[in-house]
Amino acid sequence: MKYFGCAGTCSTAPHIALREAGLPFDYVKTDLRTKKFGAGEDYKAINPKGYVPALLTDDGQILTENPILQTWIADRVPEKKLAPPVGTMERYRFQELLNFICSELHKGCFNPMFNPKATDEWKEILRGNLAARLALLDAQLKSRQYLVGDSYTLADSYLFVILRWMGHFKIDISPWPNVQAHSARIAERPVVKAAQAAETAAT
Repeated sequence: MKYFGCAGTCSTAPHIALREAGLPFDYVKTDLRTKKFGAGEDYKAINPKGYVPALLTDDGQILTENPILQTWIADRVPEKKLAPPVGTMERYRFQELLNFICSELHKGCFNPMFNPKATDEWKEILRGNLAARLALLDAQLKSRQYLVGDSYTLADSYLFVILRWMGHFKIDISPWPNVQAHSARIAERPVVKAAQAAETAAT
């Protein structure tokens, strides 16, 4: 398999997932400005959407979008319990969280902040929206270490990856101590460290 990603983006989350799953893959550094990879090859020929992540499977399929990739990877190795079993309520909670992180945090709050045309007034609104969503997660994490039940799932590393952007925007995470503790816990996972080191080495 070939995994197309870019350091510092949301694509680190499926990269972590692939390593957690122990699946063999080649990491392909992708330049999102030029839409090129390798020796100048056209990334949009792989993924016409032009953004990461994208996974080229061994049978020639292209998979994109974070929640789908996280679920597909987890389902390749059900024995590793990276996602709850299909058909359980925990599975639906897992999918609910993946979509919440993707739509409400990633796309809803952080993506607009990266827009150079975003005004200070608009960014302040986005910060307020982010605070409200983090408050929900903080309450959920008050009585547990992980987002779904008492064990790690790929939703946890996805949240960790997205919340790294708080530092970029100088947003203090301390008002949400349970979220802060969760991020610190996920940061210590050896696979998370290995994925981040591999991306740094590829830059």
